[in-house]
Amino acid sequence: MQEDVRLMSELGLEAYRFSISWSRLIPSGRGAINPKGVEYYNNLINELIIHGIQPHVTLYHLDLPQILEDEYAGWLSPKIIEDFTAYADVCFREFGNRVSYWTTINEANIMSIASYDSGIWPPQRCSYPGGVINCTAGNSSVEPYIALHNALLAHASAAAVYREKYQGKQGMIGLNVYGFWCTSFTNSTSDIIAAQRANDFYIGWILDPLVYGDYPQIMREKVGSRLPFFTKQETELIKKSWDFIGLNHYFTVYVKDDSSSWETSPRDYNGDMGVQIAGTKDDTPASQFVPGSLPSNPSGLLSLLNYIKDSYGNPPVYIQENGFGTPHNESLNDTARINFVNGFIENILKAIRNGANAKGYFVWSLLDVFEVLSGYQSRYGLIHVDFGSKELKRTLKSSALWYSSFLKTGKNNIRDIHIKNKNEKIWNFE
Repeated sequence: MQEDVRLMSELGLEAYRFSISWSRLIPSGRGAINPKGVEYYNNLINELIIHGIQPHVTLYHLDLPQILEDEYAGWLSPKIIEDFTAYADVCFREFGNRVSYWTTINEANIMSIASYDSGIWPPQRCSYPGGVINCTAGNSSVEPYIALHNALLAHASAAAVYREKYQGKQGMIGLNVYGFWCTSFTNSTSDIIAAQRANDFYIGWILDPLVYGDYPQIMREKVGSRLPFFTKQETELIKKSWDFIGLNHYFTVYVKDDSSSWETSPRDYNGDMGVQIAGTKDDTPASQFVPGSLPSNPSGLLSLLNYIKDSYGNPPVYIQENGFGTPHNESLNDTARINFVNGFIENILKAIRNGANAKGYFVWSLLDVFEVLSGYQSRYGLIHVDFGSKELKRTLKSSALWYSSFLKTGKNNIRDIHIKNKNEKIWNFE
């Protein structure tokens, strides 16, 4: 830990985003706190502070204590709201005097789809017509909506505790959304409408409740009674539950109208959306889309930031994940990653100049790690990790050296760009 933090400092990093493991801190999901878990995160946070690196902490990233899944099916039960709030309270109390930025849940929208519709993430629940694996249980017609609904209420409940007990002495709280930029596959009116519908289903599913207090109208129309409702009190709680939006973005996707899927019964999330999606315009659109290795399209982030600015009142946005994956046997001279990150930073600058309230950028990731979709077969790190060595040897890639130079000089060594946003230090990494 100490060596990694020292390396961050030498590279010139100003912030580090990491997730706290609910299972590590409270192994039973509720009740007794693991003192070794508290010690671990205290040591990490203190080490970051000593080196002048600002901690940005995410409370939940696919790490549900198994006992809560066994007891009441995790995110499918409203019981999780109370347990998540109590867990968050522990984190605020133990670490909040040194943490100014809290994100409650990472990619709540994708968690709900991948865990309860396609079934590719734990607890791997799905049913026909959803599912890309053979799930043993689940209902893809309703469970994605129930899980997301409970996640929003859990976020709002935790944020209410934060505001009441801690925020005056601490900092800011927000929720993270995964954002494809959805654009039309063709210039036809039906595809253009379908692209907007996809943005409503992917992004509006979270941002509409946070900003306007309810799900997008198109979701109300197409999902019907399967889409849960908020009480008036819940609506007000959710609308007051955030100071910033966390945004994870990697890909632009191309959307083709498939409204004929509305005639299918039963329907899953994808059928309700009524679209087919392709990773490029040369691909064949499909109703089940699992992102893999897609071409870089940095202008998609510009379009997405402009869309959030225009559609949601220009909220403060932290781009909390954006990065480039390569095969396991990649070269340390990773110029493709440099070009990728450079392109996205350029487009964030364009968005800022266009008035978007982008506050920060985190590269995924500091080190090569276990990736959710590809395990150890893909590398996203700026720093190479030798997984075959006992000490997990670290080696700087060209991208780490380039990024360090960029942070320290404001120049990208590809073109002379100086990045500033109202004199704030915003260029960070995860």
